[in-house]
Amino acid sequence: MNDYSCATQCTWCDGCGDYGIWTAMKRALVELGHAPHQVCLCFDVGCHGNGSDKLQGYRFHGLHGRVIPFASGAKLAHHTMPVIAFGGDGASFSEGIGHFVHGIRSNYPITFVLHNNCNYGLTLGQASSLTWQDQPMNSSPNGIPEHTLNSMDLVFALEPTFVARGFSGNIPQLTEIFKTAIQHQKHGFAFVDVLQACPTYNHFATHQYLLERCYDANVEGHDPHCEAQKARALALDTAKRIATGILYQREDVPSFYDRLIPRKDKKTTLVEEVKKVDVVEFMKEFI
Repeated sequence: MNDYSCATQCTWCDGCGDYGIWTAMKRALVELGHAPHQVCLCFDVGCHGNGSDKLQGYRFHGLHGRVIPFASGAKLAHHTMPVIAFGGDGASFSEGIGHFVHGIRSNYPITFVLHNNCNYGLTLGQASSLTWQDQPMNSSPNGIPEHTLNSMDLVFALEPTFVARGFSGNIPQLTEIFKTAIQHQKHGFAFVDVLQACPTYNHFATHQYLLERCYDANVEGHDPHCEAQKARALALDTAKRIATGILYQREDVPSFYDRLIPRKDKKTTLVEEVKKVDVVEFMKEFI
């Protein structure tokens, strides 16, 4: 863990779920045996993105809603390197929803961690696509006029290969979820929805609310290799309790990289194939 330690002080609010996610990810990487220089950590804009300089490693802090295409490109260029992308519910299901949809559809071999606190925390509590109905927020004191987007329903409609849900207050379980999600990269896109508290702006899905309702579905016998419809029903059933753990996983679908015919039988990465090329001959016809 000390290898990932950084002198930069955290600036998240007291009680923010980012602390739990940040800790669980470091634990997962250490337990998998990955040193900081062996992974690529990609951050979107938002409160979670302020964690990009709170740990050691190769880190990229991107544009709002655009972390998935960068992470996917990095992985395709260096497909043997673990690539983990982090995004908030605001950026991922509003500005970046197109990238999110095609990330799952294309089955890019990355791990995507959704920091789901149901609001735009960094910009002072505006409602996001995942904010609950009838909840007063700073930019919508009467509640949102639109319907709340059902994120898990959308995810399963895209035929994913890995879906998990965690709670930032359960670091041991979240660590195991992250480890499995990182290992799934050999098979494609691993989506991890992390429910987290925002003590400053989210006064409905609080830490205590989540603590009382979240349960480990795997401990209760759920098999993530079940039929997609069964996993989907479990993910959507949140009226009384919220299922966490590995909800769905399949390993029989090739990732985007494995479907690239020009890369078939290639033993090198694209990064290793980069070299200087003299283009003078190609340019003569334009001179």
